[in-house]
Amino acid sequence: MKLKNKRKMRVKSKKILNSFKYAFEGLVKSFKTERNMRIHILITILVIISGLYCKINIYEWIICVILFGIVISAELFNTAIETIVDMIMPYRDKKAKLAKDVSAAAVLVLAIASAIIGLIIFIPKIIKIL
Repeated sequence: MKLKNKRKMRVKSKKILNSFKYAFEGLVKSFKTERNMRIHILITILVIISGLYCKINIYEWIICVILFGIVISAELFNTAIETIVDMIMPYRDKKAKLAKDVSAAAVLVLAIASAIIGLIIFIPKIIKIL
């Protein structure tokens, strides 16, 4: 392989590694600064512990993992939207408030739907244990 191609590969690899690094930094920063993110992570941990205790099956695990990803991603999008709105509109504005409220509502809808699905998965298991 030519030296020029090797350099391009190293540069691309470095860019890819940096993109993962920055994404992880965003996740950590969100966890440190956003109360709701900490709540979502705590609930994720509690569901994982409950899933292990209740011995949920592989399909139920897949559903839970997908829901974890969707809710946490939605919270990250909500944080990004609120940050951008705050940058663009530092003073009170009806449309800015609407954008922030709607993005928060999207997370709420996903969290409620996830909780309902979680109850559908776990209630029968809890009833069997009791």
